Amino acid sequence: MTDYVAVPRTAGPRLSNSAGWWGMVILVASEATLFGAFIGTYFYLRFRTTPWPPDGIPKPALVVPLILLACLVATTIPMSFASRAAQAGRLRATRFFITLVLLVEAGYFAYEVHDFADQIQRVDITRNAYSSIYYTLLGADHAHVLIAVLFNLWLLAKLTRGFTTYRLNAVRAITFYVYAVNVLTIVVFGTLLSARA
Repeated sequence: MTDYVAVPRTAGPRLSNSAGWWGMVILVASEATLFGAFIGTYFYLRFRTTPWPPDGIPKPALVVPLILLACLVATTIPMSFASRAAQAGRLRATRFFITLVLLVEAGYFAYEVHDFADQIQRVDITRNAYSSIYYTLLGADHAHVLIAVLFNLWLLAKLTRGFTTYRLNAVRAITFYVYAVNVLTIVVFGTLLSARA
């Protein structure tokens, strides 16, 4: 049995990106603006507060976050394969790669939520400006990974009924979102780990 499925085509060449793709671009631009404000606040507080982090608060861990970050960023590869497979009409391959991304994202999110709760037990979020912006940045990033998980779950559910033009556009838009979340996570971790310098 073949993995190839007939992919619906529009009449004539496509002149622009789909509305779903443009919607995702606007969402990502909004989120980038939000994170820009958070990161600007972080560095504003950092350069006005000495020492950073304040006394009594441990510096952020390095090894485990970097390993987790590498695993999350690696999902860019299978998500790219999923997008290419979808455009080629390969339904099973598309589902396989999206499932792989989903498993890594879900594992990353589960560990990070557990670690986040553990950190709040040790250092209260309201302790000082450092703890407040640290948890805000980290929590916002985790929330965006959760959104990526939910998008991929939704996409897998839609793909159980095969391809349509709408679903192909959804694969493309969600691939863009996963890329954006991975880039944001790199920036957030780089910002938070800068406190180790």
